[in-house]
Amino acid sequence: MGSFFFIPIIFFGLIILISSFFIVKQQTAAIIERFGKFHSIRQSGLHLKIPLVDRIAGKLSLKIQQLDVIIETKTLDDVFVRLKVSVQYKVIKDKVYDAFYKLDYPHDQITSYVFDVVRAEVPKMKLDDVFVRKDDIAIAVKSELNEAMMTYGYDIIKTLVTDIDPDAQVKEAMNRINASEREKIAAQFEGDAARILIVEKAKAEAESKRLQGQGIADQRREIARGLEESVEVLNKVGINSQEASALIVVTQHYDTLQSIGQETNSNLILLPNSPQAGSQMLNDMVASFTASNQIGEAMKKQKPKKLD
Repeated sequence: MGSFFFIPIIFFGLIILISSFFIVKQQTAAIIERFGKFHSIRQSGLHLKIPLVDRIAGKLSLKIQQLDVIIETKTLDDVFVRLKVSVQYKVIKDKVYDAFYKLDYPHDQITSYVFDVVRAEVPKMKLDDVFVRKDDIAIAVKSELNEAMMTYGYDIIKTLVTDIDPDAQVKEAMNRINASEREKIAAQFEGDAARILIVEKAKAEAESKRLQGQGIADQRREIARGLEESVEVLNKVGINSQEASALIVVTQHYDTLQSIGQETNSNLILLPNSPQAGSQMLNDMVASFTASNQIGEAMKKQKPKKLD
């Protein structure tokens, strides 16, 4: 009977002994209280406490944590915008006591400071400036939080403005403005391209006309040179220049008729084609050359008038 009496005592003693040991995980701090009063802070590892006297009041993580705060505020140009601010913070290892006992709800405290800073900074900026200067907002939040939360044992590692979301109608208007601006730029480029094409086309046409005129001039020069050589050949066989010129013109006339007759798709052209017409053409040519020579001789005989 005596042995059965000691079994519950031994079992109870083992439970108390086992409960005296506890483990604190890495990057964690445990707060020990003795009779409800702060006693010590235990870091990671295996620890011993007095059963029924000491108790673990709580544990704090020493890792970097993140709190996302969403704030809705108004800009300088009266546009309501929703911002998402991410605050990265951690408990300072040497100030675990302050972090545990001075603040019940650190998340609420951080959120309040973020609201206060953002709603003080954003109303000073226009909507476009909010997008451009979001880093300035983040720096202002970090500076204010560091100063306030350091007292409570929290270190603000970094703050980030991760999202800026204006009202849906404002976003639609901004998209329309952006699209209109891009269409304007596209129209300007298209106009520049069309103007370049017109200028280049005009330059090409001018160059074509110049080369065509040069070709015609060269052609006429060669024709004149050929006529000159033909007249010299005819002069050598006793035909004077007037008769030679008339003969060449008549010959070219018949060559033209022959060329037109060889073309199957040529349009109808009516030209004098009888022998009498050729004789008349020759006489007209001789008469015109004779008249030209007479006029030239008369102009040579005129003496220039002397100026008084």
